[in-house]
Parts: sequence; structure tokens; C-alpha cells
Amino acid sequence: MDGDDVRVVRVDEATWRTYRDVRLAMLRDAPRAFWTTYAEAAARTDEEWRAMVAASHTWLAMGGTEPLGSVACVRLPEQPEDECVLVGMWVAPRARGRGVGARLVRTVLQSAAERGLSRVLLEVAHENAPARALYEHIGFMPTGRTGEMPHDPSITELEMELVLSDDTVRSWQTLGKPI
Repeated sequence: MDGDDVRVVRVDEATWRTYRDVRLAMLRDAPRAFWTTYAEAAARTDEEWRAMVAASHTWLAMGGTEPLGSVACVRLPEQPEDECVLVGMWVAPRARGRGVGARLVRTVLQSAAERGLSRVLLEVAHENAPARALYEHIGFMPTGRTGEMPHDPSITELEMELVLSDDTVRSWQTLGKPI
């Protein structure tokens, strides 16, 4: 399996339960990478999961019928209308290093460009070198801002951005192969 064997699908009413299961798996696998803890997510009701999915653009990477990863894009109330934040990026351990992450990020960028957005932001833990390398390879640049995880201030994060332009769109359209 490589990134070309994966299809990325938007999470909707028919697939929100699959997304919930992937989200819980990602929080067990990488508890230091996300703002939400497993306990917080596991306590959500079905209605809360549906509302969360409805309030974002969320995708699953699928290898056949098997979910391999997920990513979402949200616009925070304090953000300018032409920006979004890439959140919840995760690839299952068995699918890492095969271009799945690049496919997921490319999906967010394509969606943002199609919606006329001009900038995509993200936050990544300083300790998560593979994720930082992926984002840098795609063209994200540090903004100079940093933060910390609300549930563990010892985990610091780096904010990164990608300004969408014709040049950046061309550069990431060819991504998807392992880096």
C-alpha cells in the first residue's frame, strides 16, 4: 500500500462512527500530539460527535474498507475568514511512511483553495519530528509563535503556516509519495 492506493473521503452522517473510532485510536496511539485527551473524547455523546463533524471539514484516509488516518480543517471564531486550521492529523502506525499523511494534508489544502482561503495554519508538538518534517516538506513555515498543550504544559507546540498561492498549489499537488 502507498499513498496512491488510498482514497480520502469526507466524513458525513454515514461515516461519523468510523471517524469516532479513528479519533479514539489516534488519542490512544499519540496522546501527546492532540489537545483532546482520550478520556475527554470517549465521554462525548453521539450527538456531540455528530456536531463536531458537522462543524468542520473532516476526512478519513481509507485503504479499501480500512481506515488508515484522519485530518480535519476548522475555522476558529477569532480567525480571519480567509484562514483555517489543520487539526487532528494522524496516520495509523501500519500506514506511516507511505504517503498517506501527504494525501491527507493535500486534501485540506485543496479544500481550502477551492473555498477561496488564503492561509492554512497548524500547530505541531516540537517533539513530533516526523510530523514537522512532513509539514516542512509540503511547504509549511514556522510563524514564530509557540504554545503548549492545555492538558500538559510540558508539551510545547510550534505554529506553522502555508500561504496558498498559485506556486504553492502547484508544489503540493504532486505530493503523496513517501518522503
